[in-house]
Amino acid sequence: SLDQITYRHLMEFVSSGISNDIKKVRVWALHRFFLFLKVHRLLEVDIARELPYPKLEQIEPQFLTLEELTAILHFFSARAWTPQGLRNLLIVMIFGFLGLRLSTLRNLNIQDVILAESLLWVRDKGYVRRPVPIPQIICIYLYQYLKTLDIKMGPLFLSKRKKRISPRSVQYIFDIAESELDLNKHLHCHLFRHTAATQINQTAGVDITQSLLGHRSRRTTEQYIHLDGVLYADHMGHHPYHDTREDRS
Repeated sequence: SLDQITYRHLMEFVSSGISNDIKKVRVWALHRFFLFLKVHRLLEVDIARELPYPKLEQIEPQFLTLEELTAILHFFSARAWTPQGLRNLLIVMIFGFLGLRLSTLRNLNIQDVILAESLLWVRDKGYVRRPVPIPQIICIYLYQYLKTLDIKMGPLFLSKRKKRISPRSVQYIFDIAESELDLNKHLHCHLFRHTAATQINQTAGVDITQSLLGHRSRRTTEQYIHLDGVLYADHMGHHPYHDTREDRS
């Protein structure tokens, strides 16, 4: 019977969750269910209304420093003398400079590249199509790469089997660099997305960063922006009150 369910029963059900994420889902489900019961007058009191969400541990996402990103680019540029090596370099540059999602990069087609206007037409979540300006260095390598494909339509990045590149193949590209470079960081697509967001924000601000990342909410963009410790230290070194000497005259 619904009348026999107490707040203690709900707390026991929530606390039996394996992880905080599961507990959070259970609390959300109970909130909605008991609100439904009250709205339809199956219960007079919503006993789940004050049920608290568990405190989720905030994990600070990582990003690459400028020196680390430069080392990765040098690694791939040294191997860009083959069509596959050129493809890998472009993938890293598009991730590191533009911050595209993995799904967005995989969906790129040859006809999405407009070199004359330095634009890349991308499709984000919900199949929203938008133009992304690309730096001249990417245009140069794209021009060379398109000549190696010798086709005018179809997927931009192909696998060895001439099919659209898979997420596993993209991760394998990063795994090779990670095994060769001493970065102490696991290379993956989202790491490059955080890196691009941080560096774009330092030069262009949050609004342009939000536009390039394709976020609808500014709050979402702010989660991708991180403080570069090197730049912060440089700023504090020039701060007028950072000098701890007694005589600053």
